[in-house]
Amino acid sequence: MSTKITLKQINKLAIPAIISGVSEPILSLTDAAIIGNMSLNATESLAAVGIVSTFLSMLIWVLGQTRSAISSIVSQYLGASNVDAVKNLPAQAIFLITFLSLIIIACTYPFASQIFKLYNASNLILDYSVDYYQIRVWGFPFTLFTIAVFGTFRGLQNTYHPMLIAIAGAVSNIVFDFILVYGIANIIPAMHIKGAAYASVIAQMLMAGLSAFYMLKKTDIPLLVSFPFNPEIKRFALMILNLFIRTIALNVALYFATSFATSYGSKYIAAYTIAINLWFLGAFLIDGYASAGNILSGKLLGAKDYKNLIDLSNKLIKHGIVVGVIVASVGAILYIPIGEIFSNDIEVLNAFYNVFWIVLLMQPLCALAFIFDGVFKGLGEMKYLRNLLLFSTLLVFIPVISYTDTIGLKLHGIFLAFTLWIIARGLPLIIKFRKTFRPLAQNP
Repeated sequence: MSTKITLKQINKLAIPAIISGVSEPILSLTDAAIIGNMSLNATESLAAVGIVSTFLSMLIWVLGQTRSAISSIVSQYLGASNVDAVKNLPAQAIFLITFLSLIIIACTYPFASQIFKLYNASNLILDYSVDYYQIRVWGFPFTLFTIAVFGTFRGLQNTYHPMLIAIAGAVSNIVFDFILVYGIANIIPAMHIKGAAYASVIAQMLMAGLSAFYMLKKTDIPLLVSFPFNPEIKRFALMILNLFIRTIALNVALYFATSFATSYGSKYIAAYTIAINLWFLGAFLIDGYASAGNILSGKLLGAKDYKNLIDLSNKLIKHGIVVGVIVASVGAILYIPIGEIFSNDIEVLNAFYNVFWIVLLMQPLCALAFIFDGVFKGLGEMKYLRNLLLFSTLLVFIPVISYTDTIGLKLHGIFLAFTLWIIARGLPLIIKFRKTFRPLAQNP
């Protein structure tokens, strides 16, 4: 029986997902503030944390696509009322991704110094980077385990428990940061940057433990791996491969943007860093509705409920535009104070204010692109998402940013390229979705 998707259902999934998502950038900002206020070599430590976090984030972005793949498959089987057919898939996916993480540890741990030299780290910054990484990397398998469990929960239409786990991880990380970085007089010595690494690993272990607890307590999905492999493991692997290629294309765009901004001078790279991180924060705010699109579209596809699938897309378009306009409006109202939070350098602030308006105008466009990204992940259309992002990056973003560089637009050119990139990513998704599912909805 077809059941209409309500705004209440969307928000019930989206709001916890927003809280989970926003905890990530807030946690990173808190880590930076704690490290940056150490009494010993704070600048070098902060630089090392930034370098290692960039490398680890790249790995997590690539391997963390497990969440979308598991969510897509489980939600489709849930919609078809046949979850039992894939009950053993999450444990098998967790087994594979955890095994891969151990291989990555084995390949990178002994060569940490060589890896971070590629990031131009040297002297004390290089030493700190190696120290920090060789502790932090042990949390990597726990992070991937948690991400895979989150994907399972999302497939089961549950973002509430992942929210609780994310909050617990964020709070514990902050608490242990203060305790281990600064120490407690006569009880725990200050461990400085190593303390921050241990705090992260402890938080990751806690999140993995809570993930296992809630999975076993709140679902009947087993965590003990069993064989033979589920027939869907092949589709899971293909999804991961397509998302892997897609993530590389995304990182290529960010690499070109950062490289051009760096080449323009220190005030421009500083202004770009502020702007792009605020753009990421906006993306995390919108990601909750992308998650709702991911979760619900997979379920509706599995149920072959195309009419409600079209209705869901219409609601998400309206809601996405509203959220994007709200984010842009808040940014416009706080235009000057936002910049002053991050810098007191007049030249940096002027460069930032000159382009921040573009970032704000992009927000409704970003909302539509990110939401339909989520919808297509729920539909399992990873190959189309891969091809579209390759097209957007190689044939739109790179030519535009290269041209705007030759005519001296600098940061304006970078964010113009991002705007056209977002349009090239989002508009085809909406068109393809409607061309595919409108006829199916009209002829059930």
